[in-house]
Amino acid sequence: MRGFVREYYRFMIPMFLLVVLIIIGTIGYVVIDDYTWFNAFYMTIITVATVGYGEVEPLSVAGKIFTSFLIITSFITFAYAVSSITKFIMDGELNSFFKNKRLNSAVEKLTDHVIICGYGRNGKQAAQILKKHDKRFVVIEDDIKVTSNINHRFSDLVLHGDATQDEILIKAGIMKAKALITTLPTDAANVFIVLTARNLNPNLTIISRASDDGSDAKLKIAGANNVIMPDKVGGAHMASLVMKPDVMEFLDYITAQSADSINLEEITFDSISDSLKNKTLRDLEIRNKSGANIIGFKTVSGEYIVNPSADTQIIPQSKIFVLGSPDQIKKLKQILVD
Repeated sequence: MRGFVREYYRFMIPMFLLVVLIIIGTIGYVVIDDYTWFNAFYMTIITVATVGYGEVEPLSVAGKIFTSFLIITSFITFAYAVSSITKFIMDGELNSFFKNKRLNSAVEKLTDHVIICGYGRNGKQAAQILKKHDKRFVVIEDDIKVTSNINHRFSDLVLHGDATQDEILIKAGIMKAKALITTLPTDAANVFIVLTARNLNPNLTIISRASDDGSDAKLKIAGANNVIMPDKVGGAHMASLVMKPDVMEFLDYITAQSADSINLEEITFDSISDSLKNKTLRDLEIRNKSGANIIGFKTVSGEYIVNPSADTQIIPQSKIFVLGSPDQIKKLKQILVD
């Protein structure tokens, strides 16, 4: 935000000085030589612009002295304004100025979006999955080479900066964000981001990457809801493909990698209509009404139940996991909300 304000003032200060000079000149001619406001304004303009059209009305000695002062001052001010604005445009700062303005405007309109800190391998993978689900996200990346090459359809929502800084997270709209994913290569930086983000938004869902074995516990203490260790997950996944190849391929198929053909969704207690709360799974009749299937249930204590009983009651803080096609999931959400 400070960078944006600095660029804004670098562009506006020269223009402001010119306006002030014109106001002073206009008032000066009215007071000193009793010009009309229009003639005073016109005299000031031709004097500041140094076009040499001559005096609008005869000038007194005091008026001539004032005009001399105005010419010298305007020459210096005009030269400064032209050089500053030219440098602003030639250095690409004008484009950066309007880009930052578009970014601020776009972020202000966002709500329930995701913030991705770091656009390395893991950050790009997270962005790809979010794009498949048409979920809006803001990228924070410190490497200018990386941010300048981002060309996805949410490219206007890319911040160049240090995600460990409060002002960058606030600029990314952390107060209205739904989740934050931090994928920086160093665990210390991820811990710092988690601490900062949790302090700024206590209700935020935070998912962090970890590299060292002992870092996952520290990240959870710092406030991360989930900690992912890519090396361990990758190794375990490869081993599972050896032991249960068809099962793993099926799981990959029904997860985010195949979001276009099938969805695995979670339905929270708060997201369903009041008339269905505290009912049993049998009462929902999800399979009959939508075609989707309930494959899992999360209890208040955090326990996961696979293929829950039809008598399972939907109570506060519980979740239902549903599997179905995009159309089935869409119909299901309509049924549960109505």
